[in-house]
Amino acid sequence: MELKLRHHAHKVGVNVHHLEWCTKYRYNMLRKNEYKNACENAVRRQAERHGIVIRELFAMPEHVHISCELPPDMSQSKALQLLKGGSSYLLFRYQPNFRPRYYKGHFWSLGAYAGSVGYNTVDVVDEYVKNQRDVHQRSLADFTGSHAL
Repeated sequence: MELKLRHHAHKVGVNVHHLEWCTKYRYNMLRKNEYKNACENAVRRQAERHGIVIRELFAMPEHVHISCELPPDMSQSKALQLLKGGSSYLLFRYQPNFRPRYYKGHFWSLGAYAGSVGYNTVDVVDEYVKNQRDVHQRSLADFTGSHAL
């Protein structure tokens, strides 16, 4: 996806971030395709509602990776608040069977990862998010080149 400058009031720029967050207690709640798709749809709906452009999105069984462009006046913490809160609300509506596991209404854990992405590394991060399934199936030996650990 081509990176374009975004205009807002008296600001122009690129505000790309890699966001990641986990389900509460790291339960594997998104292991079924039905739940994974519901989660991705909920996150996309919230992003569209708040002017966040999703470049890549991948839901794993217990966490979500997103590469996105935020509006120039939105902070990482505000984006996480909107995406996590809104998607949690929609997930409980789409999947009422999640409610017994999370009876207090908190689907996502408190913490999250948020990293800004440089202009030259946007494609690398997009590829990383797109290929999450492959990344998580590799062993440490695949990264070090050694099979004896």
